[in-house]
Amino acid sequence: MTDTSTHATRTVEGIEIPEPGTFDLDVAHSAVGFTVRHLMVSKTRGSFGTFSGTVVIGEDPYQSSVEVTIDPTSISTGDAKRDEHLRSADFFDTDQFGEITFRSTEVRDHKGDRFVLEGDLTVHGVTRPVVLDAVFEGIATSPWGTQAVGFSATTELDREAFGLTWNQTLETGGVLVGKTVKVEIEAEINRRQAS
Repeated sequence: MTDTSTHATRTVEGIEIPEPGTFDLDVAHSAVGFTVRHLMVSKTRGSFGTFSGTVVIGEDPYQSSVEVTIDPTSISTGDAKRDEHLRSADFFDTDQFGEITFRSTEVRDHKGDRFVLEGDLTVHGVTRPVVLDAVFEGIATSPWGTQAVGFSATTELDREAFGLTWNQTLETGGVLVGKTVKVEIEAEINRRQAS
């Protein structure tokens, strides 16, 4: 028998959203990526392959919360030597700092399908507040009867504020690695089934 509560939705401020509940991040249909300037003239893209997360959608949507944990050893930029360097003490120092975490502190500024998500991001043992520009992408019911919800989000971070200060000065001026990192998140979450 299908649990009809997995399909439950409500309309808030003209937008159809899920009923309150706990949702788990569907890692197979989600992505955590980033872009950073290289040699001041191009962009290098990367992603993290191992992460997990939980979203609690509140009765009051503004009271919803998000928690995400990322394994920094799962970083991938398409170059094995560069990835090894990023795991080293020059950057993420994954032997000492085995997790990147995000915990939301506020949902605000809802306008249509867009909203702002504030939270505390911990990278390299340093915690700083961050602001994500988020988009609610919609709700669907999977062929297996589960309720899936989509979100996307972007933010820009100063990597040096998290202690990731390694760089090299170029002979032509400028630096090897940009200071600003653009983060792009695509998330699909699934309503947790009653046990």
